[in-house]
Amino acid sequence: MDPKVIAVVGSGYMGGGIAQVLALGGHDVRLADVSAQVAAANRERLLTEAATFVADGLFPSDAVERIEARVTAADSIEDAVAGADFVEEAVPEKIEIKHETLRRISAAARPDAIIGSNTSTILIGRLAEAVERPERFLGVHYSNPAPFIPGVELIPHAGTDEAILPVVEEIVASSGKETARIKDSTGFVLNRLQYALFHEATQLVEEGVATADDIDTVVRTTFGFRLPFFGPFAIADMAGLDVYSFCYESLQTRWPERFATPASLAELVDAGKFGTKSGAGYLDVPAERADDLVAYRNRAYVAMAKLKDELGPAPIHPEA
Repeated sequence: MDPKVIAVVGSGYMGGGIAQVLALGGHDVRLADVSAQVAAANRERLLTEAATFVADGLFPSDAVERIEARVTAADSIEDAVAGADFVEEAVPEKIEIKHETLRRISAAARPDAIIGSNTSTILIGRLAEAVERPERFLGVHYSNPAPFIPGVELIPHAGTDEAILPVVEEIVASSGKETARIKDSTGFVLNRLQYALFHEATQLVEEGVATADDIDTVVRTTFGFRLPFFGPFAIADMAGLDVYSFCYESLQTRWPERFATPASLAELVDAGKFGTKSGAGYLDVPAERADDLVAYRNRAYVAMAKLKDELGPAPIHPEA
């Protein structure tokens, strides 16, 4: 795509990481913060970080030069957003701070500038209350650490102009990221899923079923091992939705409400749609592609095991 002029308002850890990848994607990025001094200091931090990432083989060899050429520190929010094509707000996760910042952004930005928020928890519709011309506003939620996590949630609110979504998708894709469109719902998708997992994990610890360390081991070496390649619906389809239904029945002998069978799962099983083995399930993978899917799955898991061996264990525990 043609390079854009992008303002990132909030130059801390998240905003700085977003600025780095957008600059590496070929865009001119203006950083803004509570003062010109903070923005300038954080720009220098980004360059230092980029040099470390280059040395570690995580960024291209010319990343520092590219970021230095494309990222500038603005004197104010108003200076940063003036004339920008796209503005990403990444200030602290407090609605009063975001509202005040979004008022300043929308008052100073071009009328047709698209405005995104990196909020991870606040409803986009609530934030839109502070935006002039809220039809140009949506959530653009990067994950931490922004330079290295590839997924970005795009969250329009009820009044968002649908025509801006492909534009934002193209901007995000130019920085090597992958987007998913999400409805404006508390927690969006990422946080609803990860906090549901965390809640169940804490229940297991509190019930004395396993230690936190052993639970982490189970997650990262079993179903978590699959997640870089497949989401929960693809995993369920491959395992067999009838198998999932039986497992829910087993769990219900102890927790009938907590593990009630999802209505959509029951409907599919009742209709004889068991996933990839029947050619229909949540994702409707054709039966003739099942062998190719299994072959890909096996290659993926072997490659992941090799990567883990290459990296070694995470430095969580003290060395023996």
